[in-house]
Amino acid sequence: MFSRPSLCGTVSKLCRCGTSATGKTAVAAATVPTPRHYHEVVGDIICPSQVRGIDHIRDPRLNKGLAFTLEERQTLGIHGLQPARFKTQEEQLQLCKIAVNRYTEPLNKYLYLSDLYDRNERLFFRFLSENIEDLMPIVYTPTVGLACQRFGLIYRRPHGLFITYNDRGHIFDVMKNWPEPNVRAICVTDGERILGLGDLGACGMGIPVGKLALYTALAGIKPHQCLPIVVDVGTNNIDLLEDPLYVGLRQKRVVGREYDDFIDEFMEAVVQRYGQNTLIQFEDFGNHNAFRFLDKYRNTYCTFNDDIQGTASVAVAGLYASKRITGKSFKDYTFLFAGAGEAAIGIADLTVKAMVQDGVPIEEAYNRIYMVDIDGLLTKSRKVGNLDGHKIHYAKDINPMSDLAEIVSTIKPSVLIGASAAAGIFTPEILRTMADNNERPVVFALSNPTSKAECTAEDAYKHTDARVIFSSGSPFPPVQIGDKTFYPGQGNNAYIFPGVGLGVICTGTHHIPDEMFLIAAQELANFVEPSDIERGSLYPPLSSIRNVSMNIAVGVTKCAYDRGLASTYPEPQDKRKWLENQLYNFNYESSMPASWVWPRMPYIKTREESPLIAAIK
Repeated sequence: MFSRPSLCGTVSKLCRCGTSATGKTAVAAATVPTPRHYHEVVGDIICPSQVRGIDHIRDPRLNKGLAFTLEERQTLGIHGLQPARFKTQEEQLQLCKIAVNRYTEPLNKYLYLSDLYDRNERLFFRFLSENIEDLMPIVYTPTVGLACQRFGLIYRRPHGLFITYNDRGHIFDVMKNWPEPNVRAICVTDGERILGLGDLGACGMGIPVGKLALYTALAGIKPHQCLPIVVDVGTNNIDLLEDPLYVGLRQKRVVGREYDDFIDEFMEAVVQRYGQNTLIQFEDFGNHNAFRFLDKYRNTYCTFNDDIQGTASVAVAGLYASKRITGKSFKDYTFLFAGAGEAAIGIADLTVKAMVQDGVPIEEAYNRIYMVDIDGLLTKSRKVGNLDGHKIHYAKDINPMSDLAEIVSTIKPSVLIGASAAAGIFTPEILRTMADNNERPVVFALSNPTSKAECTAEDAYKHTDARVIFSSGSPFPPVQIGDKTFYPGQGNNAYIFPGVGLGVICTGTHHIPDEMFLIAAQELANFVEPSDIERGSLYPPLSSIRNVSMNIAVGVTKCAYDRGLASTYPEPQDKRKWLENQLYNFNYESSMPASWVWPRMPYIKTREESPLIAAIK
């Protein structure tokens, strides 16, 4: 007789183990260890028969550290593998706070949090969500920029997919390697324009990882539904190409038709793997590609570009809040943008939509917005630079100017917005001119990281006699002017994209219109309290961001059903409660399999057994 063959090894290498026809054992099945994986579970439904006791310690989704009860340890067969101490999750959170505060360098704090994520998923996300004011600058800008610059040195475990140009024709095959079958949100970058740091190639993976961590921490989107991706087409950064620690393709960037075809294949592979309604967030693509891809895919895929639309939404929210201070409406504002890249154009486009919604004719809305790029003011008659793409809408029929101070003096803007990644271009002279021309000048220095900001918060308050209405893209410390302390608000995209993502994912939205980002801006502005404005901030405290995200998600959900964009039916009546029921649970759950009691079976007298042959007769 042959013994039943068993299968061992990985999916790609199967080994039949059993007894040969000669009676000799080919391989003793009992001695062949079954490979175990980093993640033993997928999704949020665990099949108890597929998970061993030791997996509850090894798998970060199952691990609770010392929070396993005595019953759990004994039943799961892990008793003795841990010290005798039992801790609650609250005690573990206190230890995490002590541990992270021991580090003085932000990058070391980042590495500690990354290690915690690899060990204990629920503890990581609860720690992040409950300490967002302290930890946001670590997992997001500005520290994430430094993490990307050092990525080759600090890389430990895969937190996402690296899809290279060499994989063209097989992108779907690469995506099949990601173990999660129910991905609902993808954040993708090609690393060409990471924050204000430029081309970091494959080292840009820190950006989508950080963004999607905030999806979970700030909006409660389940982490297994999120997938960070880098599409690696090379880098034009010579320092990286010559760096022995660089982890990406060591080649110049692929451009032109080949690049576009590669991105097309990527988009098709996402839909083939996860479905048409999978949210695809584009992040930190070069300016020359960002708008092209947004215009190309926005009506055929569920996609948005956070650098364009997310930045626009949070900036417009700040403008809405500023109206409560100036007492003016948008039709009374004149806007000047320093920078004409994707962030500046995105803010300007959404500002136009906000003005139109307030009753301003669209032609007048465009006329009230001026824009400066590296070659000077956008004018129809200038001889240098270009007016391609969306820039043409903001080109004015006036004499060209290239000096920013002269432009500010001539145009007399009431709102000055920096999105240039040119540190310090809002000079004391320019800030004083803004103060001379406006009772309450509005100045947004939105470039990040902090080292790229157009001016510091201290300079903005100091050179405007503390009359400025200020916001920044990266955090600045409080500013003391006289006997008053100002706490400048950070116009952080994290106020926007988690809530938008939650609403889009839960409703199964087909396409994402700009209207949703205008709704998000209004919801964020409505959350600003008079006390926030009094302390110098146009935004609510980061500690309230989860409530902001839920309000935005409710608004997006209503928009999706009103516009016929949703695919999840029936439409929920209580949309807030419906959304809350789908959120990730940050708290530990029991590791014990469910058990229940059966009722006693009733007594039924059975007939006498008889041999099988007799039964056949």
